[in-house]
Amino acid sequence: MGIMGSQQINPNVTGTEPELHLLIADKGFEEPLYKSLFRELDEFFFPKKLPPLKLDSKPEPVKEIWGFYGNGKNGVLGSTGVHVLIIAIIIAGTIAARRVVTAAAPTKVNVTLVDPGPLPILKPSKTQVGGGGGGGDRDVLQASKGKLPKFSMQQITPPVVVVRNEHPKLAVEPTIVIPPHVQLASNNMPNLGDPMAHAVLPSNGTGGGGGIGSGSGGGVGSGKGPGFGPGEGGGTGGGIFHVGGGVSAPRTIYAPEPEFSEEARKAKYQGVCTLGLVVGADGRPSNIRVLSSLGMGLDEKAIEAVKNWKFEPAMKDGHPVRVEIAVEVDFHLY
Repeated sequence: MGIMGSQQINPNVTGTEPELHLLIADKGFEEPLYKSLFRELDEFFFPKKLPPLKLDSKPEPVKEIWGFYGNGKNGVLGSTGVHVLIIAIIIAGTIAARRVVTAAAPTKVNVTLVDPGPLPILKPSKTQVGGGGGGGDRDVLQASKGKLPKFSMQQITPPVVVVRNEHPKLAVEPTIVIPPHVQLASNNMPNLGDPMAHAVLPSNGTGGGGGIGSGSGGGVGSGKGPGFGPGEGGGTGGGIFHVGGGVSAPRTIYAPEPEFSEEARKAKYQGVCTLGLVVGADGRPSNIRVLSSLGMGLDEKAIEAVKNWKFEPAMKDGHPVRVEIAVEVDFHLY
């Protein structure tokens, strides 16, 4: 029973609230310490035997809380099936992973610089070393006939017929990039121009990038580059520089190996792919193409790797030059 905090409890009043006497300590329970000690020792060493307990309760049947119910069997079967399926997926994934690891066998890729074959191999000559060039300044007139400028392995100022800047900050003699030892037929005309042209009126030509002609690149002629003629990359004689005739071969200084394609790896396919490329004077490859195809995605893997190669450029008379080479990429499984 709850007792309000505002009530005053009187221990002598028992009529109206007979249970209040329970709150009063009975003096009969007070026992001296020595008596309680002796009593506890006596009960410890000489315990009294109590009569056996009599069980008067009877068991009552209750509803089973564990086990199967009428609608639970299908759920258990479904759960078991799901667990079996999950275990089967895990086992299949493990087997597949082991197959992939087994298929990824070590590979070996050999790279060799080779003779491009169908490319023209120039013999040592004083008139041809490979290459060419051209130029112009977008004039409406064709380039005028004239003599070639001085030969040099490094060009600072392209040649011009019509001077657009009459007061340059630094006057430098115009040159074209041709090895100085090369001897070409020259004319006695007083002005610079294209020896192969027929126009008479002074003009730098319809090309672009400086120089004289219908090409581009600061040279003279219809080619591309600072040389002379229909080739490219400097020099003369057509095409670009090739190894030989005083031109050294480039040397790889950074050549990460190509990777095997997954298609070729699974089929255990291997072989040699030949690529043709141009190594610039800065040692960077360009114009990469397939000369001998291997297939199975290996050609693409070889091109992807060669794009990142770095070469020590080919040299001609102590100067780096642009050359065309070929490389063999040998894809081999151990």
